[in-house]
Amino acid sequence: MKKIIGFVVTDLLKNKIVLVYTFVLAAFAWSVFSLEDNTAKGVLSLLNVVLLTVPLVSIIFSNIYMYNSSEFIELLVSQPIKRSTIWISLFLGLVIALNTAFLIGIGIPVLLFVPDMTGMTIVMTGIMVTSIFVSIAVLCSILTRDKAKGIGLAIMTWLFLTLIYDGLVLFLMFQYSDYPIEKAMVIVSALNPIDLARILVLLQVDVAALMGYTGAIFKHIFGTSFGFVISIVLMFLWVLIPFLISLRKFKHKDL
Repeated sequence: MKKIIGFVVTDLLKNKIVLVYTFVLAAFAWSVFSLEDNTAKGVLSLLNVVLLTVPLVSIIFSNIYMYNSSEFIELLVSQPIKRSTIWISLFLGLVIALNTAFLIGIGIPVLLFVPDMTGMTIVMTGIMVTSIFVSIAVLCSILTRDKAKGIGLAIMTWLFLTLIYDGLVLFLMFQYSDYPIEKAMVIVSALNPIDLARILVLLQVDVAALMGYTGAIFKHIFGTSFGFVISIVLMFLWVLIPFLISLRKFKHKDL
């Protein structure tokens, strides 16, 4: 397993797209903190990148990489190696490489300019979001052999979780505004990792107006360390569940 993970990580860290991704994140992070005297504003600006750009790059790049590695995967399957070992190694290789790029690009400047709980939270959130969308990407790649369909499914998933989901939540909120739906909205927010990521960071920054409806309710009910732990657990499940589904399908897939 270590050899496969090492090969994947080394291959990815040499990839021009990953290098450009790292450079762009670093350029944006350093410029934000250099131009802003208020670190809270800088954190909010970076939050938009963490919630939109990082998931998009993670899901599309991971999805394309899995399709491009089909011959390599078939070669590994022909060897006396367990399928679970192969799939776990590929997943961990992607997670390690993309999180390394994130840590170099955003993690270092954040921890230098915001060396407190808020900075640690946004870095941890970025790592979790990257891992979640890599997990979703490998699931999309195993659901269909068609590369175009797989990439389209990945893009639609990202679009739904980042943009469409909140629109649907607001629609439901207005439709059932006469009913006590606060607790229901908390449950709904747990179904979207982007909302969870937003909540994690904004629980550390007193900007409730920017949290969105589901985030504001979550802060009202779970604005404590208990809510922070619940958010982490839910995000971890978002990493684990799609990956376990993809692992199960890979074990029984006819290559």
